[in-house]
Amino acid sequence: MSNNEFSDNLSKYANPREYDETYKSYAADLEFIKAHLVESHQTIIELACGTGRLAIPLAKQGHLVYGVDIDAGMLEYAQKKADAEGHNIHLSVQDCTQLNLPIKSNFIYMTGNSFQHFLTNESQDALFISVKKHLNLNGEFIFDTRNPILQELLNVDISEESIELKGEITKVISQEKYNPLTQISACTSTYISSKKEYKDGIKLRYTYPLELKRLLEQHGFELIHIYGSWKKAIFDANSISMVVHARLK
Repeated sequence: MSNNEFSDNLSKYANPREYDETYKSYAADLEFIKAHLVESHQTIIELACGTGRLAIPLAKQGHLVYGVDIDAGMLEYAQKKADAEGHNIHLSVQDCTQLNLPIKSNFIYMTGNSFQHFLTNESQDALFISVKKHLNLNGEFIFDTRNPILQELLNVDISEESIELKGEITKVISQEKYNPLTQISACTSTYISSKKEYKDGIKLRYTYPLELKRLLEQHGFELIHIYGSWKKAIFDANSISMVVHARLK
């Protein structure tokens, strides 16, 4: 796959097992999606599906799941998990801005704030064009992204915590620095244990609510609702998240 804006922004996903262990107990987005899919045996598409945290249980529920991710290592790990549990999911390494799947669906979703990986206006547009090509008329697209709370973003945030990785206590020092012109936050983490020290980083774009609404309208989507969390909290200026529920008109 040719280099693009995502290619150098994947170091956070270098160890799929550790990533899966970190997030395996989080279920709010899964419960939201499960409740939304009231009819069983639907053909659905998950973008940026990672290690299959949602795709596998949704396949277990009876849905035909097509999962795509740009990181081959994450998908390999997801496939091993699915095989071990005896669930059939269709996984493919793809750039979400250039989707090429053999099906169209009534439902596409993307969680984990993956929308923040689309750093430019061009890639955000390309994402919606790709989604639109794979949705049936009146099909729904649900995704989340962090709500930009400006007074928090403008502070250079340095935090330190101790976590357990591979049975060993590791100190993690993280720093976030936001560029208000590009709306991109550069996040770097340093991991220090008795055996080694290493760093990873990620760039994340923050998109404002009115930008999102215009983006949806521009690409022929109707905004059904914005929630403040996957637990359907009311969205307001202090909400950490925006969970966007849109329909293709």
